[in-house]
Amino acid sequence: QVQLVESGGGLVQPGGSLRLSCAASGSIFSINAMGWYRQAPGKEREWVAAIISDGSTNYADSVKGRFTISRDIAKNTVYLQMNSLKPEDTAVYNCYAAISTMQNSRGDYWGQGTQVTVSS
Repeated sequence: QVQLVESGGGLVQPGGSLRLSCAASGSIFSINAMGWYRQAPGKEREWVAAIISDGSTNYADSVKGRFTISRDIAKNTVYLQMNSLKPEDTAVYNCYAAISTMQNSRGDYWGQGTQVTVSS
């Protein structure tokens, strides 16, 4: 079994910063990719950023230049540093991971979500 636990959400003023964390644990053989989605009220879920096994990163145009995704391989943890936050960044942010398990299976796993609110 694999679990993803997120932390770091909260309330921040426009222009401020937050850092989200997502730690994967359990029967992990390898992590092929980790990333973040977000969903604002009344809107469709939006992919935000991803980092894959070779360390390469990709970002949605809406966050490029403001958000940075990184990882700590030893801790099976991915981070999302969010700078220059805007009210339109307000959403529930969900971490995901594409994982190969010790039981020789592959799957996508999701965290519980963390609320980010950007408001003055």
